[in-house]
Amino acid sequence: MAADPDGKPIKGETIARSQGMPIKFVENTLVELRRTGLVASQRGTAGGFKLGKPANHITIADIVRAVDGPLAEVRGERPDETSYEGAAANLQTVWIAVRANLRAVLEHVTLADMVNDKIPKKILKLTENPDAWKPH
Repeated sequence: MAADPDGKPIKGETIARSQGMPIKFVENTLVELRRTGLVASQRGTAGGFKLGKPANHITIADIVRAVDGPLAEVRGERPDETSYEGAAANLQTVWIAVRANLRAVLEHVTLADMVNDKIPKKILKLTENPDAWKPH
């Protein structure tokens, strides 16, 4: 999301245009982010949206959860709520590990990191393996 450096509200249309995204999509996303307190809205001609808390206190995980729900779901359930039998009995452990790895990345990158081009080194290191870039 685009953010005004002075903390002034920005209209959803301005954000959509600056990011090349459909206005309706951006407005719906902003509503979800407002519902969770990640952004605040202000009405009126000088109105719009602004961050609900400092960018360095908003993780990418916070944003994903606000818009999409839990970081990892299996058939609409959280991994810890799933169960498998027989040969698949260990599958729950695999899904828990997947969730743990998503958290290890998304909970350690903030909105400030993103906009200031300061992705943590431990996160960047994960992208050094050429296989990380392959869509298998």
